[in-house]
Amino acid sequence: MLTALSIAMDALAYGMALFIICIGLSLTMGLMRVVNLAHGAFAMIGGYIASWAMREHDLGYGFGIALAIAGTVMIAVPLERLLYRRIYDRSELTQLLMTIGLTFCVIGLTNYLFGPSLKTIPLPAALAQPIDLGFRSISGHRLFVIVSGLAVAGGLWFLVARTGFGVHLRAAVENAPMARALGIRTETVYALSFALAIGLSAFGGVVGAEFLPIEPYYALRYMVTFLVVVSVGGAGSIPGALAACLLLGAIDVTGRYLLPDFGNFFFYLAVILVVCAFPRGLMGRAP
Repeated sequence: MLTALSIAMDALAYGMALFIICIGLSLTMGLMRVVNLAHGAFAMIGGYIASWAMREHDLGYGFGIALAIAGTVMIAVPLERLLYRRIYDRSELTQLLMTIGLTFCVIGLTNYLFGPSLKTIPLPAALAQPIDLGFRSISGHRLFVIVSGLAVAGGLWFLVARTGFGVHLRAAVENAPMARALGIRTETVYALSFALAIGLSAFGGVVGAEFLPIEPYYALRYMVTFLVVVSVGGAGSIPGALAACLLLGAIDVTGRYLLPDFGNFFFYLAVILVVCAFPRGLMGRAP
């Protein structure tokens, strides 16, 4: 019983870390209709910035996260203006080629600037210590990741479903020319949505570094994982992304605990079965 609870808590923390990173990609693909293969590269940039700030300049964990988000968004906004805005209405092949090229450029630059070694993100004492939940102890950092994931899910749902910005975003996605005719500045809506997605990827890259270590080929190593999570959940669906992350996280962690020799076998077997049963994802919308 204790083993099952341990696996469940670890799976929940891993699933939430995946969700924080992948929900930005889900919004970009589902709402903005951009297949952004460079999403993991922005998570990697956030992790590198946080590691550099905390290890080289002895900044605290909170400052490291804030600097990672701000720095990554500042890098992403000009790229959205100069590159992404040119491919919003282009074919998926064009989007794939541009974003995969950007991924390799980011990998080359981070290797040149920060070196090829693994980057660690030190945890503060409060998050490094275990917390007693009554039925078992869990590390403070994993509990922080779980709470952060729930806060991100609730905040995004409120933003998209209950605010004027969410109404403008949905209108721009459904019919951009009509939205512009009604006075909605679609370019501004897209830019803010892109910045939000990239900020979440940077946040996820930092808080999820325990599960997905920051290293030179992070963007390529986890690219497929991020894409399949979004596909399984249904692009653009916040509940779908959350369900996919929790389901796949549970399967992956359980498989690694009980049958470690099989590696990612059960993770991708689950992906195949879900995609066969739900071609549009668990909560995907009809085109």
